[in-house]
Amino acid sequence: MKIAIDGPAGAGKSTVARRLARELNFTYVDTGAMYRALTLKVLQQGIDLNDSSLLQQMAETTDIHFETQSDGQVIISDGVDVTSLIRSPRVGEAVSIVSAHPGVRKVMVKLQQAMARSCSVVMDGRDIGEYVLPDADYKFFLTASIEERAQRRVREMEMRGYRADLDAVREEIIKRDQIDSQRPVGALRILPDHIMLDTSKMTEDEVLHTIKMKIRGA
Repeated sequence: MKIAIDGPAGAGKSTVARRLARELNFTYVDTGAMYRALTLKVLQQGIDLNDSSLLQQMAETTDIHFETQSDGQVIISDGVDVTSLIRSPRVGEAVSIVSAHPGVRKVMVKLQQAMARSCSVVMDGRDIGEYVLPDADYKFFLTASIEERAQRRVREMEMRGYRADLDAVREEIIKRDQIDSQRPVGALRILPDHIMLDTSKMTEDEVLHTIKMKIRGA
């Protein structure tokens, strides 16, 4: 089975997707983490974020995959666990630029589709239902107000030990929405077959319960 969960930054899709996969005993594919892992490498090597050819080459030659360890799922980039490193503000600011390049997305999508062919998956991102898993059994689109998404992102960053300014985070989310919705390939958009969920006033448990009920046909 293939379950696609799309939505903008801060809508809560990653947390819900991870929990849903765990409860269904499916593999969770965090596509955002894959792009962040590549972005981290790009930043570490000082690569020009606008060099499409070089970025695609890096995507093709970087080994990015997930592993399940005793404390949960981690993302490995070229043999190194980068799970915590990819959540830095610096990576967050650059990931939309890197992921907007068509060549980068082409490479990543092939990798993501290969994962989905090998097992049942819950996959979240911006363009899963349309571009990565157009044949998904269920397609959900999670959204929330800008203010709620900004507050969630601030809490997440502070929990990870980073200082965060609400106004700056809000502006970054607005900018990221614009980039994600206007990119030439894999843009963030709502599809006719998406099941819409506004999570602004919902708890994680409520969102998870609603999705499970939809899957069960209740």
